[in-house]
Amino acid sequence: MAEGGTGPALEVRDLNVYYGRSHALQGVDLRLDRGVLSVVGRNGMGKTTLCKAIMGLVPVASGDISFGGRSLVGKSPAEIARMGIGYVPQGRRLWKSLTVDEHLKLVAARGGAWTVERIYSTFPRLAERKDNGGAQLSGGEQQMLAIGRALLLNPRLLVMDEPTEGLAPVIVSQVEEMLVRLGQEGEIEVLVIEQNIGVACAVAENVGIMVNGRIGRTMDSALLAADRDLQQAMLGVGRHAHDDPPRAPRDEARPAAESRPAPSRVYMSNPKPPTRWSRPVPVRVIEGNARTVTEVKPGGAARPDPLAAQRARGSGVVLVCGTLDTKGAELRFLRDLIKAQGLGVQLVDISTSGKPSGAEVPPHAVAGFHPRGVSGVFTGDRGSAVAAMTLAFERWMTHQHNVAGVIGAGGSGGTALVAPAFRALAVGVPKMIVSTVASGNTGQYVGASDITMMPSVADVQGLNSITRAVLANAAHGLAGMVRGRQQGARTQSDKPAVGLTMFGVTTPCVQMVTRALEPDFDCLVFHATGTGGRAMEKLVDSGMLSAVLDLTTTEICDMIAGGVFAADEDRFGASIRAGLPYIGACGALDMVNFNAPETVPAKYRDRLFYEHNPQITLMRTNAQENAEMGRWIGERLNRMTGPVRFFLPERGVSALDAPGQPFWDPEADAALFAALENTVRQSTARQLIRVPHNINDPEFADLVVQTFRGFHSAPRRRSAGE
Repeated sequence: MAEGGTGPALEVRDLNVYYGRSHALQGVDLRLDRGVLSVVGRNGMGKTTLCKAIMGLVPVASGDISFGGRSLVGKSPAEIARMGIGYVPQGRRLWKSLTVDEHLKLVAARGGAWTVERIYSTFPRLAERKDNGGAQLSGGEQQMLAIGRALLLNPRLLVMDEPTEGLAPVIVSQVEEMLVRLGQEGEIEVLVIEQNIGVACAVAENVGIMVNGRIGRTMDSALLAADRDLQQAMLGVGRHAHDDPPRAPRDEARPAAESRPAPSRVYMSNPKPPTRWSRPVPVRVIEGNARTVTEVKPGGAARPDPLAAQRARGSGVVLVCGTLDTKGAELRFLRDLIKAQGLGVQLVDISTSGKPSGAEVPPHAVAGFHPRGVSGVFTGDRGSAVAAMTLAFERWMTHQHNVAGVIGAGGSGGTALVAPAFRALAVGVPKMIVSTVASGNTGQYVGASDITMMPSVADVQGLNSITRAVLANAAHGLAGMVRGRQQGARTQSDKPAVGLTMFGVTTPCVQMVTRALEPDFDCLVFHATGTGGRAMEKLVDSGMLSAVLDLTTTEICDMIAGGVFAADEDRFGASIRAGLPYIGACGALDMVNFNAPETVPAKYRDRLFYEHNPQITLMRTNAQENAEMGRWIGERLNRMTGPVRFFLPERGVSALDAPGQPFWDPEADAALFAALENTVRQSTARQLIRVPHNINDPEFADLVVQTFRGFHSAPRRRSAGE
């Protein structure tokens, strides 16, 4: 969204553009709220005209284009650029006589996040060619320069017209990675006009399909990338003429009315989209990538959903997931027991061997959700195929709805294969894994989710007296969880849920805040021990939390210094993705957690310690560590798109960091606060707030509550008759 504006970053409504009597854009409707949106289409469909209309380079006959709620229609290209829209035109349009460095310095603006030095670090090749003129650059180097020139304007919206046209594959990959990174950072929204469907689907979650001057459809990029038939039907791409399925000979003895379209084996001469640099494909690769398709109906229907019948009946579906080529008997045993409980159940086969299994959801239906489609999974190499199927299965699971529960069974490999997809489901959906590794450290499989893991005792290899008993318990246990959930056994508050992070040394603060909010909000407190922060962010990603009070960010200390309660690199990631208001504080950033004293690494033996209990030893962070933490947190705060308020308690960040207490160190705290203030790009929406109190003082808690209520009003109370 544009600075100072309201509404989506870009919204096009009923846009019409003419060239003389030619109707180029015919009622185009398009909306980009945040992130990256791709628009694909054949040549001559109006994609470049859409870019020019947004930038004011062609007159608009009717309709409207708005940027952050402000109309662009009637404004000059210079005015539109000054509003915060950058443009990378088709054909690059560089000055032949100017060097790379002169191009960049000509448009560089002071005070922005994008500088000439950052462009050179993003595109090292430009740094090597900084003294070369525009006419002396290769096509890829020219495209890098055109993109860098647009980024130096520090736009809020970047419009890119065919950014990978005519580029070598290695440069295409580099541009693709940069677009993905821009979308993840959230500083700039991007509209990508692209003919390369692979790139368009890889950089954006949604893709608009342009046909004859209209956006005919906007759809999930994973579905479009996975369905060559749909690409062919809607775009005329995805299959070459010589790849059309051969027509099966007709059985003359059968009446025409009874004939049905038969599946056809399609051999793709180019399993990957070809370029001018493509080499001939070996026959073994063509054979390995052959696929079975059926005739595409007019209009290009999407891939049939194997769960659609269950959803139509309004009942949830239990998914029994695993590799049926090696665990077929065990998984079918689970399936039959769950079905005997009267529940809808489906087998999901995620094998990579290519063997037929008869599962309701076959491997190719899951593999199609890989960013590179089916060919990205069935590579012929077992290691890469399993890794790719793990990713595809996770992406497939995020697109399923009305899942009543999931269960899997296997060894370490099978557990690692299903666990990421199970973790992708919302908290509360029953999840069960019977595994040979369940009696050991399961943190890497469970993560911050509510997966139940059951030790298999014997290896999950065939049915015997032990595995039958264990698998039966698992099936009946899952069935009970599913039935209980369907019958409304769980209680649910009608108040909005708020997540709060707490540690022992910030307990007074969190208790005061909770007492003030709990009449109107359902306050969920998470112990900041690594898994606590991940659990809270899991609920944010699941949409189960309406707000966050991240008052105890101490897990960053352990991540930086190697403590036992460490966060991972995705800490704050859920708030970045959600775009909700974020309220946080430096709670307990004065300490690193280790176990018993003898477990403290030797390099820290001369530091200041405090024995919290016989099992936990606390180490005071120093100025250098605090500065590093301040920079790390500040970079994450910069990526948040919602309002941000982050509190800096000047009289101490914990109960131990207070005047007269063991960890009181104003110089170390000052290094933390200075690093945050030097890193965070403060604005009306993103603010650091210094408070002349300790984090556990009532005045601090009152200010937090006041700030929170400024973003979240109390819900309306229901009357007795409602």
